[in-house]
Amino acid sequence: MGLRERKKVQTRNALIDAALELFLTRGYEATTIDQIAARVDVSPRTFFRYFSSKEDVALSAPADSQDIFLAALAARPETESPYTALSQAMRTMVATLRGKEPEDAARFMKARQLVEETPALLAGQMRLLMENEQRLVAEVARRQGTDSGDLLPQFVVSVFTGLGMICYHSGTQGLDVMAERLDDVLTLADRSLRPGWDLATADTSPSATD
Repeated sequence: MGLRERKKVQTRNALIDAALELFLTRGYEATTIDQIAARVDVSPRTFFRYFSSKEDVALSAPADSQDIFLAALAARPETESPYTALSQAMRTMVATLRGKEPEDAARFMKARQLVEETPALLAGQMRLLMENEQRLVAEVARRQGTDSGDLLPQFVVSVFTGLGMICYHSGTQGLDVMAERLDDVLTLADRSLRPGWDLATADTSPSATD
């Protein structure tokens, strides 16, 4: 990455950090774009070069994590089943977030806290998740050699999105907890979706063994 690109990343991160700090201390509705820009000592015009709105900057960290997820999915071997590819891509995303610099992990956690505390952002987060779900459907369809209107990509992604939401909601407790919950959920899903698995008699706890 060249010097110009590094400066762009630094400015973007500075705007995110300033916005999250102001949102969490002053309140999302009470904070203005002018205040965010002033905290970083840039103009509002510079802010709009990076973000289209307050919601955009508030949800930038979770949006970036979804981009990591989609890139990891696209990089999985084409021979993998859709569910396996999605599972491994999710593990890669969480591992990537955990492996970043401490300030990156802190940024993700602050964004999660902000969404949990701000009803106005819940709708924005749901739109973000729905948009990402359509991107996942398109990628699974591409891998299967079909189109997004096919039932299989929609079904697999819908099931996986439900599993992912369980892990995502645990993210307020930290990325380590999210990683542990992901392993537990995927282990349970692998066992419960297996043909012949008896839901009435089997132990459904994630720690149970076959």
